[in-house]
Amino acid sequence: MTTVERTLGVISLTTLLVSSHYGLGFLLGTAEQAVTGGASGSLYGVAVGLGMIGLALLARFYWQQVEPIWTLLGDRFGWPLKLGSGLMSWISLIGIEAVQIIAVAAILGIAGYPPMPTMISVTVCFCCLSLLPVERASWVVRGLLLVNILVLAAALWRLDHGMAYSTALTTFVPTLEQVPPTASVGVLLSTVLLVLVDMKCQQFVVRSQAAKIAVWSCLLAGLILIALAFLPSALVLAAQTAGVLPESVTGKTVIPFILGWFGGGTRQPWGILAIASLTLPALGLGSNILRIQTKALTDLAGLEQTFYRRLGFTLLNGAFALGIALKGGEIVGLIVCFYAAYLSSVGTPFIAYLLEQTQRLSFSVASVQLSLVTGGVAAISTLGISIFYPDALWFDSPELTILGFSFGVSSFSLLSAYALENRPEWLKLTPEDMS
Repeated sequence: MTTVERTLGVISLTTLLVSSHYGLGFLLGTAEQAVTGGASGSLYGVAVGLGMIGLALLARFYWQQVEPIWTLLGDRFGWPLKLGSGLMSWISLIGIEAVQIIAVAAILGIAGYPPMPTMISVTVCFCCLSLLPVERASWVVRGLLLVNILVLAAALWRLDHGMAYSTALTTFVPTLEQVPPTASVGVLLSTVLLVLVDMKCQQFVVRSQAAKIAVWSCLLAGLILIALAFLPSALVLAAQTAGVLPESVTGKTVIPFILGWFGGGTRQPWGILAIASLTLPALGLGSNILRIQTKALTDLAGLEQTFYRRLGFTLLNGAFALGIALKGGEIVGLIVCFYAAYLSSVGTPFIAYLLEQTQRLSFSVASVQLSLVTGGVAAISTLGISIFYPDALWFDSPELTILGFSFGVSSFSLLSAYALENRPEWLKLTPEDMS
């Protein structure tokens, strides 16, 4: 079993858990949805917070087991499970890392910075921060998050003294009713379930000083994330009411424009600093992703984590994410689709593992391996369709299509194999029966 240093207290662990999801996808994606949907744009952030609260139910299990999901599944169901689940996690995290790079470049582009050098510089920063010890990184991330939240809160206060925040809270449910059910269910279900099996969080939970600290930190982080989910929406609502948003400003440029306005202009020194503060959460999330990606590759390769191996794998992962980022893309849609692909392929085998731990059901190695293969193929196929042929989706929600089809195929494979292996004796055929 892997040994880890259990040094994180409540404050440090809560900070790292918040930083695991409070990135530019969280901020810009929420604002992007709020431009047209009002307070309902906070749905993704609220779903992340609810998922984090739900993670408290699994925190003690993760803390006791220490090992990540791919190792747990591999030890019980064989090397194919370790390889498949580890690779699906790695692939999904590359997409999330690329989103952070894309968003930072888009933000700094408003202040006049060229995209290519910006993307390269951001990737280097991610790599450097990911190589820091976890405890030291938590202090850095804590400072970055605090600065970002203070700047956003100050901008909201200047717009309408924070009144839009209460408006966002009270109108969230009514505006959510106007969103197509398939879209809201797809985001909510995919995000909440993903947080439960997200190894970005697990890598910190296992480092807490005690299991109860892990539980309380998950609860606190969830409440903080829910509170933060309404901050971008409130900024958009306040800016729309104040009339400071021109019609040309839409999508992921809304929050950067508001912060530029708050600082006196996008080309003014204070405006540039205010816009730059928006990129700070991405440093924490981006470095967390690289850290768990490196852990995944060293585990799959059966290598010990020396500094030079960590450095090599970190640079490799950073290069892959940079390559995808250079192609561009959206924010929330891309994040949730990758979430759904990972969840739908790994979710069924992990549920089978948990059922065995409770001694309720026992599944054969072959049946669980079959569920991973079928779920993984279905997930990658539907992910590709959602990106290249979105008109072919069954629902008006790509993430719900990925999750529903892939999870359904994976679950059907597992249950069919289980039923076949445990069929009554009178249904079993012998070689003589076949002749």
